Amino acid sequence: MIRLLALADTHLNGRMPHIISSRLAGADLLVHAGDFTTIEALRSLEELGQVEAVCGNSDSPALRRILPERRVFEAEGFRVGIVHQASLSRDLLGPIMLAREMEADILIFGHIHRPLVEEIKGRLILCPGSPTLPRMSPPTIAEIIIEDGHSRGKIIPLGEPICDYLRYASSLSRDPGEDKPSDDSQESPSN
Repeated sequence: MIRLLALADTHLNGRMPHIISSRLAGADLLVHAGDFTTIEALRSLEELGQVEAVCGNSDSPALRRILPERRVFEAEGFRVGIVHQASLSRDLLGPIMLAREMEADILIFGHIHRPLVEEIKGRLILCPGSPTLPRMSPPTIAEIIIEDGHSRGKIIPLGEPICDYLRYASSLSRDPGEDKPSDDSQESPSN
């Protein structure tokens, strides 16, 4: 069995925050699908364990010189592909075609800042979301377990959604008596 923890779109100017680094402990391999932003962020991830990574569109020129745009590696008999931008949305056609082109059994990508895990025609397609700048989702990383010739992925939330729309939307599902304002004013969603 091998346990991979994947992340992308950290967009950090320095070290990995403790909330992220503490969740990455115990992985057999750390996979980053681009947009570290700085070499310091990459180096702080490398201090936590073995890393496979690619560069992203927001990475510094120094990172672009040392990291490839695409990478394929082997893990427990599976070909794992990493790329930053496989899609501009949650549409899976681009990632599926890219996985085929790279001959990857598992494709890990970033760029959309939203988590996604799908198994399509025997291929695991996964975007770990973003642990620091999520879009319409909580901050997340992803776990991939490869065991006995099978792979499975899951998203690991690192906290509550930070998008104001999601805070408002989640408040709509609560009981009317919960979180009731103390005065007669009504809160409205912020943009």
